[in-house]
Amino acid sequence: MKRLSVLGATGSIGHSVRKVLADAPGLYEVEAVAGGRDAAALAETARALGARFAALADPAGGAALKEALAGSGIESGAGPEAVLEAARRDTDVVVSAIVGCAGLAPTVAAFAPGRRVALANKECLVAAGAFFMAEAARLDTEILPVDSEHNAIFQALSAGPHKAVEKITLTASGGPFRLKSREEIARALPQDALKHPNWNMGAKVTIDSATLMNKGLELIEAQHLFGVSADQLDAVVHAESVVHGLVSFIDGSVTAGLALPDMCVPIAHCLAYPERVATSCRKLDLVALGRLSFEAPDLARFPALGLAHEVLKQGGVAATILNAANEIAVAAFLEGRIGFYGITDIVAATLDRINGGPAPASIAEALDADQLARRTATGLLPKFAAKAS
Repeated sequence: MKRLSVLGATGSIGHSVRKVLADAPGLYEVEAVAGGRDAAALAETARALGARFAALADPAGGAALKEALAGSGIESGAGPEAVLEAARRDTDVVVSAIVGCAGLAPTVAAFAPGRRVALANKECLVAAGAFFMAEAARLDTEILPVDSEHNAIFQALSAGPHKAVEKITLTASGGPFRLKSREEIARALPQDALKHPNWNMGAKVTIDSATLMNKGLELIEAQHLFGVSADQLDAVVHAESVVHGLVSFIDGSVTAGLALPDMCVPIAHCLAYPERVATSCRKLDLVALGRLSFEAPDLARFPALGLAHEVLKQGGVAATILNAANEIAVAAFLEGRIGFYGITDIVAATLDRINGGPAPASIAEALDADQLARRTATGLLPKFAAKAS
């Protein structure tokens, strides 16, 4: 029986983990769960999964969490140190699904010889990828990607040696504005951008999917995960979200990862690898689906993807700045303070304001660069406020 801990247990990834575990009774036992501010939801999750320890990131929620777990025998704690304790507990697999740079320190704290980290946190790779992967290698920790595109690539890469890889292609659904004109997109309100056609995700990543920034961030992640150059990475728009990633080899063959859009599929793979575990998710029926479509991304309508690819080629600290500025800009858009294209404008302006530098070599350096970019992007918000719809 494998032991696992789930960091970010009350979010969308955490809910999918629960579904996978429910489909595989007796195969896993849960050591620890960690959540953000919702003590009641974390307590319910801890009870449902039979966890031994529950950690809430918000120190103010400690009493509420303890009360909600009364009589369960589940230990609890609150605050950053409690989350680090959850990460360090003795397990075989740690699911890293804390959103944002807040997930970086706990994920690195989970590194231990022979342990697997099922990585769903983007910032670990975008904001500190070189350091993160080097530290995982130093501590003999296996990193498996939970993101559907990267998980598909991980599986497809087994078809040939790394030296034979010519290109890695990630797919993007195109989001809710795939068929809209630039003028229509410019007038989009938050409620329009939150209507993703295929995936049910949190607000921030849904907006990133609408701008295609999400795909840009995934290209940056892929470079660190798979050790390829920027020129070996690209993205195509695939509206059906069935083909998640493709690997092209030098002999002309292409291996792809296909599945219906359901996060339970890559999660089940990460938990069971190298074995397979049955899930209750819907299975792909190509005949019923009928067709698969592909098109090149339109960088005039979706400039965020082009900006991210420039950052990918630039390297250094640029990706850390890109990520932090994007978080500030997306939050401002969701609050109605800027227009849709203001997101990319603010990110680009932040990159222009901050001189480039070497990639962060520690958690502290990554967080310092992140905070600098956030302050800079916040200071730029008034300049673009007039462009809000």
